[in-house]
Amino acid sequence: MDAEIASELGRCASCVIRREGLCGALKQDELLQFRRIANRRKFEPGENILQSDDDPDFFAAVISGVVKLTKVLFDGRQQVVDLLLPVDCLGQVFGRRSSYYAQAATQVELCCFPYSGFEQMLEEFPDLKHRFLEQTLDDLDSARDWMVLLGRKTAEERVASLLLMLATRTAITGTAHNGSSRPVALDLHLKRHEIADFLGLTYETVCRQFTALKNKGLIQQPSRRRFSVPDTEALAKAAG
Repeated sequence: MDAEIASELGRCASCVIRREGLCGALKQDELLQFRRIANRRKFEPGENILQSDDDPDFFAAVISGVVKLTKVLFDGRQQVVDLLLPVDCLGQVFGRRSSYYAQAATQVELCCFPYSGFEQMLEEFPDLKHRFLEQTLDDLDSARDWMVLLGRKTAEERVASLLLMLATRTAITGTAHNGSSRPVALDLHLKRHEIADFLGLTYETVCRQFTALKNKGLIQQPSRRRFSVPDTEALAKAAG
């Protein structure tokens, strides 16, 4: 193994995707093959990653940052339909074209794989294919949970659920303190009107619910984008 490859594998060892994502299913020799087809790409806030109806040539996993998926309706209105966080996947294996825009909500780094190479790896490495299937089913469960949120939860429960999801994911991926006994701090990279669209609420309602959650001590907000959750269990109760 040459020095450059050894250095890259060392970089993979500290990567969140290796710890918590797809690459965690790979043995060291398999990771070496996987690394040979991978490349990292960075995107600035507001930069488009994928256009609607694109036929992209790569599949990707999020290393850092937040990717916003948006659906543009026939009349030009836009709807935020999902947020991709570290270890989430971007793209459709065995079906290239997407009907959603993917845009960097923050500075984003992706680990990208050519579709043909990634699909071949899925066939060669059963553990990777199994992990990919598990992650896909988890995404489906999350989508169903979001349907319940939009259909049955109150405005306060919807806003609390969004913040809880972000705080929980931040803790799991190691970018904040894990456990409910210590605060979880993170940045909220959606504007209030985007949150309103995402949750099926009005702008004014979202603003009121943020204020209500702060007054109850469930969140702290030192700035408009920055907030922290002192107790995730208490926020979970508010989320229903």
